[in-house]
Amino acid sequence: MKVKPFLAIALLSGAYIVPATLQAQDASKPVAIQFAKGASSKVIKGSIRGDQGRLYTINIKAGQTLKVKLVTSNSSSYFNITAPGAQEALFIGSTEGNSYSGVVPSSGNYTIDVYLMRNAARRNETANYTLTVSATGK
Repeated sequence: MKVKPFLAIALLSGAYIVPATLQAQDASKPVAIQFAKGASSKVIKGSIRGDQGRLYTINIKAGQTLKVKLVTSNSSSYFNITAPGAQEALFIGSTEGNSYSGVVPSSGNYTIDVYLMRNAARRNETANYTLTVSATGK
């Protein structure tokens, strides 16, 4: 498995805050988020278990406001957002919470990674969730 440099440092230092989905990527492909005609948001219901994770992508333009909110049944479930081509996450849910709102810096496919923290993943816990995603502006 190829480990990104910042992950290697975290792993070597004993800091185990890396999402389980980065530890064991499953074979699932990212799900593209498409809004219904005339809509600027979408509500997605899902479930993850153990080291599973769900990857979603949304194509938005620079200057648009991206909002993501996660409501989950498991307090160890979070999401991260990564900008197109970025090496590090734009938003890290485990340190910043389960709600994000911000103007995106560049155009392209942003990745939203819903995951369980390592402690819950090791216990093979489940998280049922509702993810609300919106993109507005320009």
